Amino acid sequence: MKNLFYILITFLVLSSCSEYQKALKSEDIAVKFKKGEELYNAGKYSKANKLFEQIIPSYRGKPQAEKLMYLNANASYEMEDYYVSSYHFERFVSAYPTSEKIEEATFKSAKSYYKLSPAYSKDQSETITAIEKLQEFVNIFPESEDLSEANQLVKELVFKLEKKAFEIAKQYNHISDFKASMASFDTFIIDFPGAQLREDALYYRFDSAYQLAMKSVEYKKKDRLETAKKYYMSFKQGYANSQYLEKATDKLNDIEEELENYSTKS
Repeated sequence: MKNLFYILITFLVLSSCSEYQKALKSEDIAVKFKKGEELYNAGKYSKANKLFEQIIPSYRGKPQAEKLMYLNANASYEMEDYYVSSYHFERFVSAYPTSEKIEEATFKSAKSYYKLSPAYSKDQSETITAIEKLQEFVNIFPESEDLSEANQLVKELVFKLEKKAFEIAKQYNHISDFKASMASFDTFIIDFPGAQLREDALYYRFDSAYQLAMKSVEYKKKDRLETAKKYYMSFKQGYANSQYLEKATDKLNDIEEELENYSTKS
């Protein structure tokens, strides 16, 4: 019985492959469409797409074209070929703005861009595009069932931009380029007003100002000490219970001592 079962399975597989090969070679676009749809429904997206790609030009302008373009785009999406799926879903949305699949296609197009977003340490051009595409979806379909997920995806992408900007500014601090670090953290605080890393940014901005002041030449030191003190007050005002508060307060004491010296000299 086991041998019979294996023989039957082998026969079915070979038969299926034979039908697929025949469809590939066939000049009948209806045959290709039918076989492609069967393969799509069976989860064999790669094979289905090979058939779909052959016949899309022939169906252009025909009633079946809408379904064909959707299946082609979604097969690419299911295959995790997100460059291709983003492109095909965008074409679908442009070609069939009144389709019942328009909301789903718009979301999956945007989500394809999300999937293409790289690690925060790399170039973030695709992340910015993904945010724009997801925001467009949210604006167009504010009542969508996918709204919560779309907003969460935007939040994740924005954090990547935030993390990249923060790490650049922090790196300047680590290599003792304190002016560049302060300027970068100033920009960070403006660009990301609700940042998850805002506490860290305010502390490291203060630390950079402190380091710059303490290592300054004499004629610049007083002004820089006062700037550092101002940054400390800004940090403490926002995060009175910060994990960094003890270290920051120790540095403030150094600043106060230095400023007291200037008062004594006066």
